Amino acid sequence: MVAVTYGDAGDLVLDHRQAGPSPTALRMQIGARLRRMREDKGIGRAEAGEAIRGSASKMSRLELGRHGFKVRDVLDLLDLYDVHDSDERASLIELVREAKKPGWWQSYGDLVPNWFEQYLGLEQSATTIRGYEVQYIPGLLQTPEYARAVIGLEYHDAAYEGLDRRLTLRMTRQSILHRPVAPVRLWAIIDEAALRRPIGGPETMRAQIEHLITVSESMPNVRVQVLPFSAGGHVALGGPITIVRFAEHDLDDVVYLEQLTGARYPEGHEADRYQKIMDLLAIRASPPASTTTFLKDLLKDS
Repeated sequence: MVAVTYGDAGDLVLDHRQAGPSPTALRMQIGARLRRMREDKGIGRAEAGEAIRGSASKMSRLELGRHGFKVRDVLDLLDLYDVHDSDERASLIELVREAKKPGWWQSYGDLVPNWFEQYLGLEQSATTIRGYEVQYIPGLLQTPEYARAVIGLEYHDAAYEGLDRRLTLRMTRQSILHRPVAPVRLWAIIDEAALRRPIGGPETMRAQIEHLITVSESMPNVRVQVLPFSAGGHVALGGPITIVRFAEHDLDDVVYLEQLTGARYPEGHEADRYQKIMDLLAIRASPPASTTTFLKDLLKDS
């Protein structure tokens, strides 16, 4: 569990205690194991779905870890896959029970839509996150003042009654970068437009840029690149891209495309295309050392 408080000077204070595996990660592990069992038996998703009184699409969601498991369904699938070893069955059922325990972010379920709550679980389970942002500074790198201004814009009212809780949620997310053990590696590519767009006023923007400089110079697990205007047009101008990678080798990277009122999770060849787009953006963006110089020059001009 991660606690967020504010110090005497109003600074954010994070409790960086290491949390256990998130329910999202556990669901993905369960889904991957069940998928391998199904494929080893040559059974299609439709047939497996029928065994649990569902459909092929339900099996797809289960195997991707995007839907919670019922013990009864898992037992029926193990029977279908001829998995009768008592230890193997018991270990999988224990994972199912562990995956039912709520993550800390689920206490904010009244504030965030289901599609974003799902992403929060992926983010907390990640070992590496690669992202491109064109509109705002990435949420994992925002200062409290900048985040407050962005949330106020998103909800059209800086006095919005849920603002403080949303701010706490956003700041708590950042604790994954500060874990004493296995902090998440973040590779953020930020479009120059996001750095020049005045959010929250001049002082807020100066503090935000200073924060990016500090992070770039002091946190080895964070890599920041700026994609300058001089790089010209590119296919990612339509919106942000996030790619989440996990420690488990049998779990595929997840591509997350956030939109105004929802999100998409491309799969297969489409997901591969976004991987290539991120690779191209990293090549076209300024290297980290040049990015730090760019940010310092931006401060001088502000």
